[in-house]
Amino acid sequence: MSVARPETPKMLTPSWPVSVNVKAVSSTRAGGCSGGPFQSLNLGNHVGDDPTAVSRNRQLFQTTAKMPGQPVWLNQTHSTHCVVLGSDVTATLDADASFSRQPGLICTVMTADCLPLLLCNQAGTEVAAVHAGWRGLCNGVIENTLQLFSRPADCLAWLGPAISQGAFEVGAEVRAAFIQQEPAAGSAFIAGEQGKWLADLYLLARQRLARCGVTAVYGGECCTYLQSHDFFSYRRDGQTGRMATAIWLE
Repeated sequence: MSVARPETPKMLTPSWPVSVNVKAVSSTRAGGCSGGPFQSLNLGNHVGDDPTAVSRNRQLFQTTAKMPGQPVWLNQTHSTHCVVLGSDVTATLDADASFSRQPGLICTVMTADCLPLLLCNQAGTEVAAVHAGWRGLCNGVIENTLQLFSRPADCLAWLGPAISQGAFEVGAEVRAAFIQQEPAAGSAFIAGEQGKWLADLYLLARQRLARCGVTAVYGGECCTYLQSHDFFSYRRDGQTGRMATAIWLE
């Protein structure tokens, strides 16, 4: 299969007041080698895309973001498991978040509607990347990740590109599951049609962060579903690519 000639990848750089040695980036769908429904900077190797194109896209992602090494890719399963990265990382890890205190190790999550969330302590010595779909978010992936930080309440958080409330329809059971965990979560749902609800992933994440004492929260302005030129969206397209959001210490 032929591989398209890439353009310069388009990246998002979080705007948040972290230490200068903390680096973070979130990819868009623009500037890669993939074709068809994966056009063009698809970073997911599990979605049916040409492996050669995915490999080139991952190298473009790494080079454009000026990373000190390869991102640590996770096998994400909508769990609440967060792995602590060490120098012995040699294989794909089953987890939905990663944490690091070691410079040069790149915490990375992939998304295409789910919420990518970055965490950093104010001293710039601890970082984490979280994949927060509704299941992981409801079951405590943010809380499990924050407990690895020395002082969780002192953390800063950045909310990367996710599906917006107006496009994220869920069943009544999803709303009930969140409210069972936290009654205030009811404010993150708007009644839709035929017993469905529109869920605000950004607000749900902010609520969970606030419960842990984290109030310095940034980002949360994008919609992967509506901004089709910039982002992949599983809800919108079904077969599609994946973006990546990463953070590391220099």
